[in-house]
Amino acid sequence: MKKRKLGPTDLEVYPFAFGGNVFGWTANENTSFELLDQYTELGFNFIDTADVYSAWVPGNKGGESETIIGKWMHQKGTRDKLVIATKVGAEIDSTHKGLKKSYILSEVEESLKRLQTDYIDLYFTHFDDPDTPIEEVLDAYQQLIKEGKIRYIGVSNMSPERIVKSLEISKSNNLPSYSVLQPEYNLYDRQPYEKDYEPIAEKYQLGVMTYYSLASGFLTGKYHSEADLNKSKRGDSLKKYLNDRGLRIIKTLEDVAARNTATPAQVAIAWVIQRPSITTPIASASKLGQLDILKAVDLNLSQDDINDLDIASKVTL
Repeated sequence: MKKRKLGPTDLEVYPFAFGGNVFGWTANENTSFELLDQYTELGFNFIDTADVYSAWVPGNKGGESETIIGKWMHQKGTRDKLVIATKVGAEIDSTHKGLKKSYILSEVEESLKRLQTDYIDLYFTHFDDPDTPIEEVLDAYQQLIKEGKIRYIGVSNMSPERIVKSLEISKSNNLPSYSVLQPEYNLYDRQPYEKDYEPIAEKYQLGVMTYYSLASGFLTGKYHSEADLNKSKRGDSLKKYLNDRGLRIIKTLEDVAARNTATPAQVAIAWVIQRPSITTPIASASKLGQLDILKAVDLNLSQDDINDLDIASKVTL
């Protein structure tokens, strides 16, 4: 397992980022601590979260994930050994959303407080805000970088055109530039990244960390029919994958996994890791047993394995 640089930054991470969306949702505080303990004891160092995690859970208000990570880091004293990414811009409620400079400056203070740290390694524009000028957003980030509160910035959930415009404005106005892209990408959801975003990442030499790397758990191979959907709290979101193409992908994952003495989930993650433009996938676990997915970083798929997966996952054959 070797570290990879995140684009033009000096951040070096192992090619698996722990997705903190589960903390305060499908993993309570104690379980979250256990997951983070085991993840870092195995040598991994990259944790991804957001200010909005997990506001969608009844009774939550957002920030639960950051709070759990902050408590754990404070307890362990491991902040300097970790790369922490969090985000701003998602709608938490009617008064907490968007990318106005005043909001970013306020919200980063809340994230720092919850994370119990004085700096964030990688701060993402989580969702675009077309009502706020790009220059205003980047100016906010410039101030935060100068103050030492964030080190680098990244972008997610923004159109290719707006990303390019942001990068060009950064260059022409001597403003901070997005260093990392966080797109949706997995064996099933391939086309938007490969067609529209990968060329940008390669042209501007951006680091790339993928979300929904397991298609919300579908690529674990646990779901073969609608009757299986009650196995997950995300079950309703998986129905769209239960078609001929989705089941063909699962069958091929199972075949490749058998050849490699691996699991379908490990193969699905290894496939993402081995795409040249990708720095690291993001994936999460809600139970300690699910962390066997980390073995994906040492799984070297053959060209035949990759070809089989590529053929199975084509939109049309």
